[in-house]
Amino acid sequence: MEQKEKPVFHKRIFWDVDFENLDYDKKYKFVIERVFERGDVPDIRNCRRYYGDELVAEVLLNAKFLSVMTMYLAAAVIDRPLKDFRCYKLRQLNPELFPY
Repeated sequence: MEQKEKPVFHKRIFWDVDFENLDYDKKYKFVIERVFERGDVPDIRNCRRYYGDELVAEVLLNAKFLSVMTMYLAAAVIDRPLKDFRCYKLRQLNPELFPY
């Protein structure tokens, strides 16, 4: 079986965890969500290369929380409508207070 080469991410994405001991295969959901939240374009490309588009789409569609900006980015990257995202549905069920 072919061993995939670890992707190179910027350390600022994982500022609150031990970056050197982060297991990309066991914590794939955390890594994918964090890269899309805090990474830039090369980081997202490396993430998609390492995990594949199907796994990235599955994780992003089932994420419990993504910021609005990240949701729109993920929708554009994986070419799916916003209504397919779990976090979008949860946001619709729990509306925020009216800002006045």
